[in-house]
Amino acid sequence: MLTTLLELQRLKRLDRTGWTLRGQMPGAETVAAHSYGVVVVAMLLADEAVRRGVEVDAERVLRLAVLHDWAEARTGDLPRAVLHYYGMETRKKAEEKAFNDIVKPLGSGQAESLRWLHEEYEERATLEARLVKAADVIDLLAQALTFERAGARGLDEFWENATALHFKLEGAAGEVVSEVLKGLADERAKLK
Repeated sequence: MLTTLLELQRLKRLDRTGWTLRGQMPGAETVAAHSYGVVVVAMLLADEAVRRGVEVDAERVLRLAVLHDWAEARTGDLPRAVLHYYGMETRKKAEEKAFNDIVKPLGSGQAESLRWLHEEYEERATLEARLVKAADVIDLLAQALTFERAGARGLDEFWENATALHFKLEGAAGEVVSEVLKGLADERAKLK
């Protein structure tokens, strides 16, 4: 366990590259800070979905949110532009291998369980995984809004089609996510 724990410490110091490339100061947000934001958003989304009658495994949501970016301890935070050069399949394979190597020291039982969760998230195979992906985007937009409120400019690309994103969430779960995305867009509109 110690090997994995120590390796994951890197995420506390690893800057989110997208912000750095757009002129934010180094240290503006780390991968660990983003992961914390995703955990909080995912918990709140799951709670609201349950309140509206959706069956959601909240523990699974939290586990998926906690580990969704672990691979970046080895791959680094690869910005979206990387896909243009490497392609989605290459990035996906690299992150899968990195994740597997990070959890390998935990032993076959626990490592396998975590590998399944990571694959579930990457494939968006369950309602819980799709909620976490929505939380990932919502946290990104909340951070963008925070930077813009502090005077940052040039972050329009993060907002393009943000309210039109579809996470394959139906019914009340989809409504919750749509409401939050619209709320973020409305708050941003007040800055104009």
